[in-house]
Formats: sequence, structure tokens, C-alpha cells
Amino acid sequence: MTATIALVDDDKNILTSVSIALQAEGFITRIYSDPEAALRALLDNPADLAVFDIKMPQLDGIELLRRLREKSQMPVIFLTSKADELDEALGLAMGADDYIAKPFSQRLLIARIRAILRRAEVSKTPPSAEEPPSEPIIRGRLEMDPPRHRVKWSGKDVTLTVTEFLILETLAMRPDVVKSRNQLMDAAYQDDVYVDDRTIDSHIKRLRRKFREIDPEFNAIETLYGAGYRFSES
Repeated sequence: MTATIALVDDDKNILTSVSIALQAEGFITRIYSDPEAALRALLDNPADLAVFDIKMPQLDGIELLRRLREKSQMPVIFLTSKADELDEALGLAMGADDYIAKPFSQRLLIARIRAILRRAEVSKTPPSAEEPPSEPIIRGRLEMDPPRHRVKWSGKDVTLTVTEFLILETLAMRPDVVKSRNQLMDAAYQDDVYVDDRTIDSHIKRLRRKFREIDPEFNAIETLYGAGYRFSES
């Protein structure tokens, strides 16, 4: 089935060029220069993935994402300028799946779109009846069910994006073993796509925030400065 990608940007030149590039790769595109109209359309008829510019008049990408997340977990990638570090972190904390800085390579954007769509598809595909059920990952108060993309902490559900889930799974599979940022990048971004350290750090901060909403004392994801991160069962 052909994936539909929604593009939301007040720059019509970017909308046109990205839309043409995506269509050449076999995607269906829907373009919006008005974020309010985009929100109404996406809530009424969701796309498979949306790409939002952060800096837009009237309704910026951060607020657009906030309103979308009230009713939808549609994967979202942010387009942002290199100066928008605070906005990048805030957007990821609110549930964006990734960001890419302007000026950007269309090839890079397409690679990230494919990676996120593939991970989202894997996460919602039920295990085959011919395959043995996957064993849950249980680490202290953490319980992960990979085939169903479900996570619990102390028996309470934790809602994670696909990227967050893959990072946490990588850490939890080998508790107390330090995983470098590069190893976490390889787990979460399985294509040959460059992701800088800030992206992994932002995902880790968002993971911690989500668990601390359930357990304010959560400290199972530890930072080893200069080395990476590890999951501790203690």
C-alpha cells in the first residue's frame, strides 16, 4: 500500500520541491501552507506520516503538534533551522518522531521517512501464527512486549514512539551494559542516515520524562558521561 505523506510549511517552494521528490519515490503527498487547515484535514483524514516546519506564522509547528497529539499518534518529522535547538528539544519532548535541520538533503528526508514508516509498520504487525510468540522483556519494574509495542512500568502503561521503544529495548536487552550513542543510533535508525548526538540525548530525556510522569523517582536510565547510557535494574 502506498504511503501518504502530509507536508505542512508556509514556504510553497519547499512544499512543491519536496512533494515532487516524494512522488518520484512513489509516495502520495498532501501539501498545506495553512497549518490550521492542515490540522483540520489531518484529524479528519490522517496521513501515514506528516512533515511539519517549526517556524510558521499564526500556528507554529510546536503548537500544531501539540493539538495533533491530543487525538493522534501519527508519526511526525520536524523541519527546523540550526538555531532552533530549544524548539527541537521541545518538539521531541511533545512527541515528534524526529527532526531534520534546514537546509536539508531531500535524500536524507526521504530516508528518514522510510525508516519511521517501516518501524511503525513493524510495531503494529501482529506476530505470525506460524512463529513462536516473542518473550516479553522483564527488567525489574519494566515490562516490554516487542511484537505489540507495549511498555509497562510498575504495571502502568507507558506510551512510546517507535524510536523511543527501540532505544529503550536496546538498553533493556542488556541491563548494566553501557550503550554508546552510536549503538543507540544504529538501533533506532537502521538505515544509513546521519543523526547527531543531540537527537539521541533528546530521545533519552523524553523517555525519562514519560517514566517520571508515572514514577517521579524513576532513575533506571543512567548517563555515563563520555560513554553513553545504560539501563539499571536496581
